[in-house]
Amino acid sequence: MNFKNIFRSKSAQIISATLLLSSFSCTDLNEEVRDEVLGGQAPSMESTLVAAYDRIGDATFTDHTGMISMQEYASDMALVPTRGSDWGDGGKWREMHEFTWTPSSLILTDQWNRLTNGISRSLTAIQTITNSDGDKKALYLAEAQGLYAFYMFHTFDLYNQAPYRDPLDINAPVTAKQAPEGIDELITLVESLIPNLATLGDQSTHTGRFTKEAAYALLADMYLNRAVFKDRFNATSDFKFTEASLTGGETDMDRVIYYTSLLINGGKFQLASNYFSNFDITNSGAPEHVFVVVQKVDAFRAGDNDLGYVNQERNQRPSPANRGTNAACMTTEFFHSWDGNHDDPRFSRKYQYPDGTWFMNDGTDTSVPATDVVAGTTQPWFHFNRGILYGQQYGPKLNDKGGFIMDGARISVLPLVMEKNTNTPMNFTPDLAFDNPMASVLTSNQLNQGARFFKFEFNPAGVSGPDNGVSGVDIPLYRLGGIYTMRAEAYFRKGQVTEALADINILRTSRTREALYANAPGQAIASLDADILLRELGFELYWEMKRRPQLVRFGKLDLPNTAKPATGPSRRAFPIPQSTIDVNKQFQQNSGY
Repeated sequence: MNFKNIFRSKSAQIISATLLLSSFSCTDLNEEVRDEVLGGQAPSMESTLVAAYDRIGDATFTDHTGMISMQEYASDMALVPTRGSDWGDGGKWREMHEFTWTPSSLILTDQWNRLTNGISRSLTAIQTITNSDGDKKALYLAEAQGLYAFYMFHTFDLYNQAPYRDPLDINAPVTAKQAPEGIDELITLVESLIPNLATLGDQSTHTGRFTKEAAYALLADMYLNRAVFKDRFNATSDFKFTEASLTGGETDMDRVIYYTSLLINGGKFQLASNYFSNFDITNSGAPEHVFVVVQKVDAFRAGDNDLGYVNQERNQRPSPANRGTNAACMTTEFFHSWDGNHDDPRFSRKYQYPDGTWFMNDGTDTSVPATDVVAGTTQPWFHFNRGILYGQQYGPKLNDKGGFIMDGARISVLPLVMEKNTNTPMNFTPDLAFDNPMASVLTSNQLNQGARFFKFEFNPAGVSGPDNGVSGVDIPLYRLGGIYTMRAEAYFRKGQVTEALADINILRTSRTREALYANAPGQAIASLDADILLRELGFELYWEMKRRPQLVRFGKLDLPNTAKPATGPSRRAFPIPQSTIDVNKQFQQNSGY
């Protein structure tokens, strides 16, 4: 069974839609599969496993109300300020960055529901596969158990607790597993699965399946964070990273190095010289991708474009029918962490059209060719540059008929203004200046503030025409660049600074700039300390939903930054939603809430 294409078949759509419409309860893990919709047929191994996979891509790791909010907005990297009349929404975006969330906050409640629903679907798949027969039983069971561990790990990471019920005992009660003990159970489980998992590419597997390689990445991640899970709330962020692992004679960091080295040295993955190719519309099967959210633009579920369009301004239009939404931006601190490194190939990359035209975005452009069109339409496709955008922005404007203003057969490039206040130039100012420094609220003449992440390519193609909310970009959950950062951090925490620096410099020098800059490679650095290492992790993994755990490990999450005050250790985990506490007494609220 090729799970990349299972959603394309009509029968699979019926089964999957039924599971999605079933009655799930994130608090009691009950799942009712409506046999009458299925024509009386019991769920199959494949259908329940597909439903478990589907939860990853159904907003959990794709929508900015999901892991983007939890891991990026609740960090020193990004935020969604209230912009005049936009993005107020009862304060739900501000509280994520200002660390004022409560057990009733909508974003953290919704993400809890998604992750625990993923746990529930995985347990249902484990139960169904265990009670089924077939040639693929051992493989499918290992994948279902791997997905269970994946959802549990992320629930532990965010909430310090997660629900569990024995899938093979219909009378088993729900229990609340705690991260300090639960992380060891997950590591033991995933290590036991490896013999039954497929090697990537075998048995029709691909990067969207939980393979041996995905297991290695998850195990490295779990070992890297195990010390935090064991003692998350200690006052000084003194985490015992080199304590004994679950493997005799080794430490946690030894195991991180072991599993990351299997991926780095295994020959299946290669670092991309064009860093941004990892996040292109055409990135399916990219050479760095270990485990991804597979996205397609089709009638079943068009993929989510949030990682692209929430950063673009409303007057930044890849096509006449498409635009951004002026939501997310970068913090002042994260922007300035790049000072002296703007020539790093990961900072920005200019787009070159097929006729050789470079979009410079500096006022020297007058037009670009209109030869590129949005797939399935005749609409011209304007390509913005990639990476971190700041300063005055340029691009196409609409004429009075709703098309691009043209210069003959070419798209005119003009200085842009803010859509909600046309008297304000679209000058993305890296230094955010709120009237109240601790309240991320911008007035109508401040809508331009904040540098922007243009890392994931904006996909303007919809199912029946352009739609700024859809995308076919596969979203990496683990990729080779991130694997190198994990190994570098493990070496560093073991005191092997030379080895850590070597890994960081491999990342730096393997990336090259565009031909406009003679394909120049990135520059190596000469030394490494904890602050430089954290900076380098940000350079490699920005806007990939990894930042908050990095800050916890480095003891930086509690510190103040743009519109965020100093906070206490309790904010290193989110509260259990009040709606869960109200109906399930197995859960005790996390300390500090």
